[in-house]
Amino acid sequence: MTSTLDPSSPSIRTLERALPREWNEDLRGGLGTRLRGRTWQRESYIGLLIGTALLYVIGLSASGYANQFYAAAAQSGTHNWTAFLFGSLDPSNFITVDKPPAALWIMGVSVKIFGLNSWSVLVPQALEGVASVALLYAAVRRVSGHKAGLLAGTALATTPIATLMFRFDNPDALLVLLMTAAAYATVRAIEIASARWLALMGVLLGFAFLTKMMQSLLVVPGFAIAYLIAAPTSARRRVTHVLMATGSMVVAAGWWIALVELRPAGARPYIGGSNHNSVLELIAGYNGLGRLTGSSNNGAINGGTGGFSSSQTGLLRLFRSDMGSQISWLLPAAFVALAALVSIVWRRPRTDALRASVIVWGGWLVVTALVLSFASGIIHRYYTVALAPGIAALVGIGVVELGRRRKQPSARWWLAALVAATSIWAFALWGYVGWHSDVRWVLLGAGAVATWFAARGRARIALVVPAVVISLFAAPLAYSVQTADHPQGGAIPTAGPMRITRPHNNAPPHIRSQNNPLWRSTHVPAALTQALRVGRYTWSAATTSDNDAASLELRSGTSVMAIGGYNGTDPAISLAAFKRLVAAGKIHYYIPDALGYIGSTAPQASYAYAIERWIKATYTPTRIADIAVYDLRQAGVAVQP
Repeated sequence: MTSTLDPSSPSIRTLERALPREWNEDLRGGLGTRLRGRTWQRESYIGLLIGTALLYVIGLSASGYANQFYAAAAQSGTHNWTAFLFGSLDPSNFITVDKPPAALWIMGVSVKIFGLNSWSVLVPQALEGVASVALLYAAVRRVSGHKAGLLAGTALATTPIATLMFRFDNPDALLVLLMTAAAYATVRAIEIASARWLALMGVLLGFAFLTKMMQSLLVVPGFAIAYLIAAPTSARRRVTHVLMATGSMVVAAGWWIALVELRPAGARPYIGGSNHNSVLELIAGYNGLGRLTGSSNNGAINGGTGGFSSSQTGLLRLFRSDMGSQISWLLPAAFVALAALVSIVWRRPRTDALRASVIVWGGWLVVTALVLSFASGIIHRYYTVALAPGIAALVGIGVVELGRRRKQPSARWWLAALVAATSIWAFALWGYVGWHSDVRWVLLGAGAVATWFAARGRARIALVVPAVVISLFAAPLAYSVQTADHPQGGAIPTAGPMRITRPHNNAPPHIRSQNNPLWRSTHVPAALTQALRVGRYTWSAATTSDNDAASLELRSGTSVMAIGGYNGTDPAISLAAFKRLVAAGKIHYYIPDALGYIGSTAPQASYAYAIERWIKATYTPTRIADIAVYDLRQAGVAVQP
């Protein structure tokens, strides 16, 4: 009698036809054992995604709108389609945010459907985080198997800066998702030399460009080199496919750029962050080479230090205290894994899948790390989240590939070095922050035990695996949980239990952010909110910077003009043009910036500063709920444009 588990039985042949093709080998190899393995894989994968979702969603609304700058822009897009298309800060389309609008489109749709609230603004980023973990798992699993994918997904999910940014409304969450999706498409393209998958990679990176411009291109060298080397087709076709993918990337990003540049300046908002109202200048300058050189409004900001351009450039920048606690917990492990994997795949055939995978993720890590290390323009700590998928993938692949070769002494020593480097560095980072400092000794001890197990050839795998996993993930997981447990706010958030002071008297004490001039969670009194809602004006008020304008917009639901853009330096409107708007009755109030002029250029060179000086010399201030405001419709004042 034929067993029901016999692969030759009619019932099994019927099941083979019903299941996906890649499962057939499991049936032919023995249904009972293989399906149990599949069940474990499926359950552990689902558990990873559920755990990630809980980490990113629980307590999310405690952060309010988090970065009000982007929340206000998302709100503006729900009131005006032009504002939605261009990414305007205000519904009256005076100026855009200093980034392209792709991330705002997603938030804007959420706000349009669910109304303006903390969840509608922040949940899209949390879901992008879960999707990033899922895609990273899928990309790593295709080459190195389920365990490597699971480790990589866990590493990404528990990176402190990733936990922060997937609970925040900055564009970086969507950037990471699109770059990770592009990596998955690249892995699929390399497998079968697929022009379609590679073209999809280009489209995804094109939309990543519309999320954060030049930063999205840091992964391109690794992806292109991996395909040019490893795709199983002729050299000519490999080059052709890469050129086609480049074309798809240009088209995916270029349509919006062309639309902005071809639209008359008077029919669209001013391009925030540019000096000449040009998105091409924004690409090449403020959000491009300016980040590397410190030019194009990328200099130091008056009155602030933390989070901006720093003289501490160099190879050790990512390991220093300000960035190290954000991203570098597994950075030593990633570099050790990369070196070990290169030694493994060095002499393999050109089309070897593992070798191609090492190029994809190694290129991601090396290029991005070098740029972030040596860039002398404005570089915020949270930019390092772009490193997280590359680090996570290399750690997952490296640990599993070395574990599979544990009978080889070199593999054991590589694995021991990986664990030891991680433990020692976690000990150092934990000591810097000073959060429950005694715990670091426990972590160091656990790391020593894990290193010993990893180096011993006769150690049982049942002991090695838990020890290695605990030594790798205990510290970043603790910091991630702590990050998720506390509300975040302002323009430059930080992950982990940082030593942070409250930067502004009106700031809510429960909101954490770094002390710098672009921190904003401005308290807008009810009386001022009501005053802004009185009358029908194109702009209920004007102020210096985007951040104060955003606070006023979110509280009042009105349009507020940010005269100087994000950091007060954008020449968005001249004094003469501003006077014409005042004379036409289009602006009601002027509200000075909460921290005064904050620009990165001399005040005398700023249009915003000139406008403020004229207002203060022309109008008498009044106080609304103890805040000085200037009524530009004040009786008896004749404005000569």
